[in-house]
Amino acid sequence: MDQANGKSELVSTGKPKYIEGLHAEPELNIVPDLHVLYEDNHLLLVFKPHRLLIQKDSTGDFTLFKQACLWLKQKYSKPGNVYLGLIHRLDRPASGIVIFAKTSKAASRLSEQFRAKTVEKKYMILVEGVPQLTQGKCLNYLSDPLDGRAEVHDLEVPGTKRSEMNYQVIGSKSGISLVEVELLTGRRHQIRAQMAHLGHPIVGDVRYGSKAVFSQGAVALVASSIAFEHPISKAVITFDLPDPLHSVRRYWNEL
Repeated sequence: MDQANGKSELVSTGKPKYIEGLHAEPELNIVPDLHVLYEDNHLLLVFKPHRLLIQKDSTGDFTLFKQACLWLKQKYSKPGNVYLGLIHRLDRPASGIVIFAKTSKAASRLSEQFRAKTVEKKYMILVEGVPQLTQGKCLNYLSDPLDGRAEVHDLEVPGTKRSEMNYQVIGSKSGISLVEVELLTGRRHQIRAQMAHLGHPIVGDVRYGSKAVFSQGAVALVASSIAFEHPISKAVITFDLPDPLHSVRRYWNEL
């Protein structure tokens, strides 16, 4: 399997009603719309929309993880709980590709790939202004954004983690630049904080100083591409987000 099918499946089953509990069955056997990008016996790749949590937090809001569990329960008519491994995360205001593991073996092997930094993750963002360099590498040290905002340091200080990413400016117009980012580490708020540190906050990211408008509760950051080794077959899977789901490209094309 050299490349996953680039088509997405929108599973629409009507307006949902929920019962509390991580694996609880929905009333009327209804689950919310889920964009399934790729599925096999071991993997489930889905699209996370802007504003949807990946996992439970203090808000108690519905999550992509629970949505995927409910979808699997309904599709395969499972009477009990389903196994689903959360492998990586994506900030709530962002959107894009998310990988879940359907078996513990797949979860373990995928997690090891993320720890070994062999997974290639690319993001498309819109930033305010025009970066001085058309391509470059950011190396900083980030604090954990416990208060809602990560602090960026040029030198290591206690409580920070080494944070690296490469970026390339694809184009600029109307005071906005389209930038592709390759993450080399995976810190919370990393792209958002490091781009703001460069003086070019992501469009819509008020928390990091953006004055431009993107969409309510969303920032112009899309997890657009991922490449990894299939945990069972060992084939390399490369998946790019389909254009109809790519909010950054839509915004850019309308500028």
